[in-house]
Amino acid sequence: MSKEPVIRFPEGFRWGVAASAYQIEGGYDEDGRGLSIWDTFCRQPGKVERGETGDVAADHYHRWREDVQIMADLGLQVYRFSIAWPRILPEGTGRVNPPGLDFYDHLVDALLEKGITPLPTLYHWDLPQALQDKGGWGNRDTAHYFAEYARIVGERLSDRVQNWITHNEPFVAAVAGHFTGEHAPGLQDPFLTFRAGHHLLLSHGYAVEALRATAKQTLQIGIALNLSPVHPASESEADQQAARRYDGVLNRLFLDPILCAKYPEDIVELLGPVMPQVEPDDMRHIAVPLDFVGVNYYSRTVIRYDPDFPLIQASEIKPEGREYSQMWEIYPPGIYELLTRVWKDYRPASIFVTENGVCVPDGVDFDGRVRDYRRIRYLRDHLVQVHRAIAEGVPVHGYLVWSLLDNFEWAFGYRMRFGLTYVDFETQKRIIKESGYWFARVIRENGFNPDMAI
Repeated sequence: MSKEPVIRFPEGFRWGVAASAYQIEGGYDEDGRGLSIWDTFCRQPGKVERGETGDVAADHYHRWREDVQIMADLGLQVYRFSIAWPRILPEGTGRVNPPGLDFYDHLVDALLEKGITPLPTLYHWDLPQALQDKGGWGNRDTAHYFAEYARIVGERLSDRVQNWITHNEPFVAAVAGHFTGEHAPGLQDPFLTFRAGHHLLLSHGYAVEALRATAKQTLQIGIALNLSPVHPASESEADQQAARRYDGVLNRLFLDPILCAKYPEDIVELLGPVMPQVEPDDMRHIAVPLDFVGVNYYSRTVIRYDPDFPLIQASEIKPEGREYSQMWEIYPPGIYELLTRVWKDYRPASIFVTENGVCVPDGVDFDGRVRDYRRIRYLRDHLVQVHRAIAEGVPVHGYLVWSLLDNFEWAFGYRMRFGLTYVDFETQKRIIKESGYWFARVIRENGFNPDMAI
């Protein structure tokens, strides 16, 4: 890399990483934590590769001081983490577990001591199993329980924590959890899917209101949505219409209610009887004003017409001749397309890239280094596109890499590695990868030279 970066980001642009509780913490049965739906799901045969669980994960629950020091060594400015609802309320409601609150209290203090801004996410898919036993997100009462949880956490932390995210990727929680069954709670019910999605959005609105009502300072509150530009597989009318339908379910079904106080009419008509009952005041709560919208981006989606796919008659394809990670096509222009589209169509107050990263095979070399150059190229190429969007007036104010550590990657177990830091899951030894050192320099210089050799 040359001494002078060619691309510079605006003054005040914020750099950091993201992580989630179930994927890194471990300590699943310690200090009064209740069980989550992922604890239950992982124990069902065949649900997770090799029968792996998040029982230990990256052992962050015990090694958080070491992990905060790694963040400080890298010069990270923001740490987005999630709070485990079952640690705070083991039954999901009612009795509060003081050691659970203490854990996040100490974590926040340690981050602030290192000059790192804490950015907690209230829900990253680990619903207390006790609430699933009462109907989970299919039960409208869960939205009220979530507001209670938000209030309790806000009362404890909002004197020091100004920035908050309510939900991570409600689309995934609803669809992967209740339609495909690939994620906890592992159900396959289209009626329940969209009811759960509505209640997730409703709980978001309730939580924003609860946080602001109990806050000890002015808060900055947003939500993190998994969004993707949807491209038709061909120029045929059938594929283009299929892509429009898919975009409606993936993107507009969540953006429209949050930012426009309505579900998209074409998708309501398309989904018909599986759409949930919307009470008169629901949209007023769901569309509560936000301070920022978080965008999680990994890849574009390419869609073809598929008459056999239920409801939307559309399915995803993988274009030939493209570069792929272990999970998705690598498509950097998609983040530019997405950021400009969100700004053009919705005009949020601010946009934050709350997740962007890649899983590629990496490992420790003979000399103890982890040379993950494909990850560096991925981050570089996506940051070029983020900068392009900013140059065109899109108010993107920060960028978070997924993730700080290699972690438990849900149904894939420990096979997929996303971290800037390598974790040996046998010993829990951490090794900062070459991508971590590269990102640290980007932060120091607030930019980089995109023509550098990697």
